[in-house]
Amino acid sequence: MTDSGLTHLDPLGRARMVDVTPKEPTHRRAVARCKVQMLPETTAKVASNAITKGDVLGAARIAGIQAAKRTAELIPLCHPLLVGSVYVNFLIGDDNVEVEAQVETVDRTGVEMEAMTACAVAALTIYDMCKSIDRSMTIGDLALWEKVGGKSGVWKRPGRDELEEPLF
Repeated sequence: MTDSGLTHLDPLGRARMVDVTPKEPTHRRAVARCKVQMLPETTAKVASNAITKGDVLGAARIAGIQAAKRTAELIPLCHPLLVGSVYVNFLIGDDNVEVEAQVETVDRTGVEMEAMTACAVAALTIYDMCKSIDRSMTIGDLALWEKVGGKSGVWKRPGRDELEEPLF
């Protein structure tokens, strides 16, 4: 760490990628969630696969998986990781689709950014595929829900209901 305590700055204040080479690879997992708010009619069409562009959730799932694998190309100081698995799933509500992404690896740094990127890109894909019938959609509540592994161990979102099940 630098004197300022910011790990992504060198002693002269310049951006740098954190050196993770001395760390041992360990199993790591992260879960992120977000929500796409939409009109109830749009949600019904997504649920019944009646969107004219095609299978919204299928396309969003593939987009999220691809995004997780390419996170280091999008986030400037993010390490490229060997992503072991990516799951992207959905919970359809009355006026929303909740997106959950889980990413796992065995590596020297965590997969929080990969999970959040997967979630965000899956949500953007839902928006893209439904925008012709509902331009009022919003994407929100993007957050890390859980991370496992590394020096800090297990972290779960404070206030999260311990009985709450993942979408998987």
